[in-house]
Amino acid sequence: ALVIEVPEAEPLVSEWRAQYDWSAQRGVPAHITIVYPFAPTEVIDEELLAGLGELFAAQSAFSFDLPRVARFPEVAWLAPDPDEPFKALIAAVVTRYPEYPPYEGVHDDVIPHLTVAEGGVDLQDEVEAALGSLLPIHCRASGVSLLTEDESERWSRFDRFPLG
Repeated sequence: ALVIEVPEAEPLVSEWRAQYDWSAQRGVPAHITIVYPFAPTEVIDEELLAGLGELFAAQSAFSFDLPRVARFPEVAWLAPDPDEPFKALIAAVVTRYPEYPPYEGVHDDVIPHLTVAEGGVDLQDEVEAALGSLLPIHCRASGVSLLTEDESERWSRFDRFPLG
């Protein structure tokens, strides 16, 4: 996976994510996904890493806020504002690596988001009530992390690419 890690959000979302987000339970930090799934671990080589480094160095670092709780069916998430820089990163990766479309191409429009909890409306209501008054969270995107999964389904950062 290629993600923007969001450590600024951890104090507010880590307990929710630990209980209600499968990715947190497997070691993935609070993040906004750029492309998932990305290259399988066995195809990651120096050429791919160099290409990602060049791609992200050509993109600018940026600030963003997480001002509100939003919802997908069965997911409560924080909406980044602005979301355009995330969409630009997604487009840049897809242009360079079309063999790895976000979410395997199942969504026509990829919506940048930070997942807080997966569950029904009652859980989503709880998340919104608990976090709504604590927002916005001010954040800075300064790099993109490449996360990989090991044999035990644990995720960790394989590499990090600074944004220009």
